Amino acid sequence: MNLNGKVALITGSARRIGREIALEFARRGARIAVHYRSGEAEAKQVAGRDGAAFHADLRDGAAVENMFRGIEATFGGLDILINSASVFSPATADDATPAHWDLQMDINAKAPFFLAQRAACLMRARGAGKIINIADVAGELIWPAYLPYSVSKAALIAVNRGLAKAFAPDIQVNAIAPGPVLFPDYYTEEQKRAAIDRTLLKRAGSTQDIVNAVMFLIENDYITGEIIHVDGGRHII
Repeated sequence: MNLNGKVALITGSARRIGREIALEFARRGARIAVHYRSGEAEAKQVAGRDGAAFHADLRDGAAVENMFRGIEATFGGLDILINSASVFSPATADDATPAHWDLQMDINAKAPFFLAQRAACLMRARGAGKIINIADVAGELIWPAYLPYSVSKAALIAVNRGLAKAFAPDIQVNAIAPGPVLFPDYYTEEQKRAAIDRTLLKRAGSTQDIVNAVMFLIENDYITGEIIHVDGGRHII
């Protein structure tokens, strides 16, 4: 798929990895729909003159529907969905609460499914589409200190495979599983070092590494149901 003139929705793209993906899409001529939950000023800055920013709480079905209607009204359709929005916070099997569990599952697994469901309607009208889910190596390794988060990303990996089957042959659905690329603000230097030491390459990745993997999937039309690990080898340790 050539990005020039294509319409791409990137969730959680006011900041972090989603922001870098959106900016690269814009540089390549795509018309970007920048979703945000907070950070309106940052979202509008990313959108620039040719894109548009859309606010939505992804747990709110009505808000999501309003966002898609806005995208249709603004751009006339949709070609690409990047499910980048995510929440990440620690909880173990002993201290996880129902509220914490529900938040992780709602944002990290449920929302990508229903966003893809709605996006597929617009993509089918154009005869093709691409959906890329930002998963996590935690969804395969299952981190005890982040148990609900890990389970939510495992669910997203299952969603990715299921949607690839359901939406074939016109829509390709793939996932990227990052390793230590952008750390949470609350991580200490010791925590960062420990995460890096659990990779084979013994260094942190960059947001550009993730962007490059996204572009690889955009440019290749014979890949679907795949998970690309951009984790320095973390998933095989």
